[in-house]
Amino acid sequence: MSNIGNDIQYKIYQTMFNPDPNRLPVIYEEWEAWAREVLEDGPFYYIAGGAGGEDTMKANLAAFDRWKITPRMLRAVEDRDTTVELFGKTYPFPFLQAPIGVQSIIHPEGELASAKASAGMGVPYIASSASTKPMEEIAEAMGDAPKWFQLYWSKDPDITASFLQRAENAGYSAIVVTLDTPMLAWRENDLKNVYLPFLIGEGVGNYLSDPAFRSKLEKPPEEDPTAAIMYWTQIFGNTSLTWDDISFLREHTSLPIVLKGIVHSEDAQKALEYGVDGIIVSNHGGRQVDGALGALEALPIICDIIQDQIPVLMDSGIRRGADVVKAIALGAKAVLVGRPCMYGLAVAGEQGVTEVLQNMIADMDITMALAGGRSVGKLDKAMLTKSDR
Repeated sequence: MSNIGNDIQYKIYQTMFNPDPNRLPVIYEEWEAWAREVLEDGPFYYIAGGAGGEDTMKANLAAFDRWKITPRMLRAVEDRDTTVELFGKTYPFPFLQAPIGVQSIIHPEGELASAKASAGMGVPYIASSASTKPMEEIAEAMGDAPKWFQLYWSKDPDITASFLQRAENAGYSAIVVTLDTPMLAWRENDLKNVYLPFLIGEGVGNYLSDPAFRSKLEKPPEEDPTAAIMYWTQIFGNTSLTWDDISFLREHTSLPIVLKGIVHSEDAQKALEYGVDGIIVSNHGGRQVDGALGALEALPIICDIIQDQIPVLMDSGIRRGADVVKAIALGAKAVLVGRPCMYGLAVAGEQGVTEVLQNMIADMDITMALAGGRSVGKLDKAMLTKSDR
């Protein structure tokens, strides 16, 4: 049982006696605005932007606004349980850091800073296939802290198999398979800025260090980096995949397999039929399909199908503690936080990510208590009212 929200809140208030002129933001919008100041157009909009006219990004936020918390009183909420169990492991908070690639464009320490921040908070870090630092280096920086690996399923099966084995050997404890990115979406800001960081060697660290990838090149990447990147453009993503290909993953890893990008009820049913271990309800933060359903709108639909047979997690649109409470009340076991952490990374590296995470955790804990909740695991839909607007 804990009181972390109060502890963090009063720690901030106590700085009134010793003001810090360089104090980092608390408000999400201020993190975003500061990140806009320190990043050039290309990197900023690569992180902040979405697909097409960005209607899905708006839908993600609107979906949270339609659900209203209905607080209950006199519930004895002094001591609270914020823990969550996933795949046999207990974590202190219902948070994971979402897989985001190419973090070297945001801060020089990139993924290493984000991973260390996660490790310090006990929040599982999901390392991206598209990280600039190889997965082994990220794992080493985290030590024994919890970490999962996100797989972009390559056209080349040898590379996919190699990634899976490397992740298992490096100590990652689950595989998150991103299904909604078999190809890059039409992203107007990136096209306007003519900005795709992979083409300048960012975000390809796992590929350039991979023995299967390197074996397909005429010359090592160190000798001919342009040819290596051009090969990457040929094998990234895989539009030919079907549900029957799930068996390939099972052949090459013993780790739990979590499918990220499920928003349709029939796909949730397929996930059960094909024996996957978990689902992440996600529309990639609005970065893949413009005009899509908000992720929170999809969450209860998916949970109705899954019926607690496997864990359901959720991302896309998490900005504050109240968002986390709503997502968990609607059936998510935990949430993934993405853009807020990247804004923290841009502003202040590891410390920025740490403060974003700790403040969001505190906000969630306090909001849960004020709503009458004592345990993350017991939040349910009864504490919410859906607005018609």
